[in-house]
Amino acid sequence: MATPRLEIHLDRITHNARQLAALCASKGIGIAAVTKGVCGSPEIGAALVQSGVQVLADSRLANLRRMREAGIAAQYMLTRSPKLSEVEQVVQFADVSLNTEMQVVRQLARHAARQGKVHGVIWMVELGDLREGLPKRAVADAAGETLSLPGVELAGIGTNLGCFSGIKPTQGKMLELSEIAVSIQERFGVKLKVVSGGNSANYEWLVSTSNVGLINQLRIGEAILLGRETLYRRPIPELYTDAFTLVAEVIECQLKPSAPDGEVALDAFGHVPHVEDRGWRWRVILALGEQDTATSAIRPRIEAEILGATSDHLVLDMADRSLAVGAEVAFDVRYEALLRAMTSPYVLKVHL
Repeated sequence: MATPRLEIHLDRITHNARQLAALCASKGIGIAAVTKGVCGSPEIGAALVQSGVQVLADSRLANLRRMREAGIAAQYMLTRSPKLSEVEQVVQFADVSLNTEMQVVRQLARHAARQGKVHGVIWMVELGDLREGLPKRAVADAAGETLSLPGVELAGIGTNLGCFSGIKPTQGKMLELSEIAVSIQERFGVKLKVVSGGNSANYEWLVSTSNVGLINQLRIGEAILLGRETLYRRPIPELYTDAFTLVAEVIECQLKPSAPDGEVALDAFGHVPHVEDRGWRWRVILALGEQDTATSAIRPRIEAEILGATSDHLVLDMADRSLAVGAEVAFDVRYEALLRAMTSPYVLKVHL
């Protein structure tokens, strides 16, 4: 079979989704399955829906469109704040979006009214991670104006933690978001459908809390796909961590000195290489590079060390010649490697 390829075990992804959905449901929380890590794969989207997921979420409108046009029946959520230049398409392909700018919501309302739709708006609240979100003091006014606009509905509020600055979604943060939701509901006499507490980084909070407050949704991607929480990348009990296998082919295996010979300058990506002299070693080159995946985020399932990579070549160090030209090497992937491999046109995707 062609290489490089990404082997995708749909049954393991389905298992993970069901386990996490059941865990969340035990505390009154629903999940939105985030598909950006798999480039909005229709096959994976369909597997998630078959597992019982009702909301598919993605940061890229093209991914939502791909899954919707594949006929996958779900509610579609855009998780990155809409661009002004795409609001018409957002209304067309997303049922709800996470928002931070009033001028964008006004345009969503205008286009939704033209299309005869009602688009759901979730206002994101800044709680310390310093990526997207309104200041807490501005949320109520934004909610109030949203309620006055035809074409949109105030679906709820949310927050994002553990991504840009690595801020933990603690019990205090979740209760803070819940309190903001309470104040909006009391001020405007409404019931928010969604209080979206975060993402896979919320796992530690989820399993430890006895009081979820008003949190009733989590947006979960990596925990479903790779079976790990994202604060410390620890495996989650009873979940598969090997739903994806990256496979590459050996194109050279030669005994070579481990230290380069000559004056050292910058490498292909502008770095000064640091090389340890280990004497003569078997150096294995695979047809896999930075155009295919994030090579710093993969791990071989054999006794070998990754020395580095260029655009098209991955270099392994081995103590003996246990690989021949044409042999295949399997790798575990972390999230950033999965993300790039799914995006790369050079990596074959094989659904098992």
